Amino acid sequence: MLESPPHGDSGTGLGGKQGGAAGPLHHPFRQPEGVPAFVAAEAVSKARHPVPEREPGSAPAALIVARSTLFAAGQILFTLIYAPIALAAFALPYRTRYRVVVQWTFLNIWWLGVTCGLRHRVEGLENIPACPTIVLCKHQSAWETLVLPRYFSPQTWVLKRELLRIPFFGWGLATLRPIAIDRAAGRSALEQVVEQGGRRLAERIWVVVFPEGTRVAPGERRRYRLGGAVLAAKTGRAVVPVAHDAGDYWPRRSFLKRPGTIRLVIGEPIESEGLSPTEINARAAEWIESTVRRLREGPKGPLSRERASESERSDRPAGRSTSRDVDGTGARGA
Repeated sequence: MLESPPHGDSGTGLGGKQGGAAGPLHHPFRQPEGVPAFVAAEAVSKARHPVPEREPGSAPAALIVARSTLFAAGQILFTLIYAPIALAAFALPYRTRYRVVVQWTFLNIWWLGVTCGLRHRVEGLENIPACPTIVLCKHQSAWETLVLPRYFSPQTWVLKRELLRIPFFGWGLATLRPIAIDRAAGRSALEQVVEQGGRRLAERIWVVVFPEGTRVAPGERRRYRLGGAVLAAKTGRAVVPVAHDAGDYWPRRSFLKRPGTIRLVIGEPIESEGLSPTEINARAAEWIESTVRRLREGPKGPLSRERASESERSDRPAGRSTSRDVDGTGARGA
């Protein structure tokens, strides 16, 4: 059994109690179902012995474009390979099918690090409950949809049904039993989330919800919809809040990926007993948004680094080179 480090060993301690000091380890981190042992071991190793964080690189635009293009080419190739495999696996039992299809996400995360120099740290592994429940996650990028299966598996998602119509990608997605809703359906969509989400939870499948409904630019916030909180209140399950700063490295609707280290923080579960959906939603939203702010504005956050970089440029004599390491391998900007 894999174990996570004592709380606070992974750096900032942002994954601890909301508003409280870092506490003791709640339980060992269990290897998620369907996740290869080497992937889970890598996650725990990063938490125990975090690598130095990489700042967003000031690489030449042409280099960032080239690396992002290489990633996109690989992602297309992986999708073309995995789509027919996913369709062939549809006849298999759900959990076997899940293990096959979800490898696509692990491959993409690996390829993202190789091509774009974009990696991540995770904090709060000890906050993951032993029993699958509901995850409310900040949605800034496509990145979080790829990385969450590493830590919450098997999982399904509440998503707009239009995604299932995307050739190849949507076909593979459909094999994983997502809760595909018509967002314009109003109350009937909410009832679908509660009905299908309750069944998934009873089958020990994590339900991942992006409560803002769409990707949001860093520093922005949309209204948190009640679907995930209503599901928690109806089923008595806890909500696990998740925050990150991926939007500063892989922005929404952006082809370009900046090298650096994304920080993913898993918060302590919010128990739903005795709380209304509105109260559950408010607690989750407050924790997620405050954690995102600390990630972005803290000493190692993208905003503070940008301010430091601007200050450095203003103090630098004219004509001095502004190059810096792009990915820690010696490649430098012009």
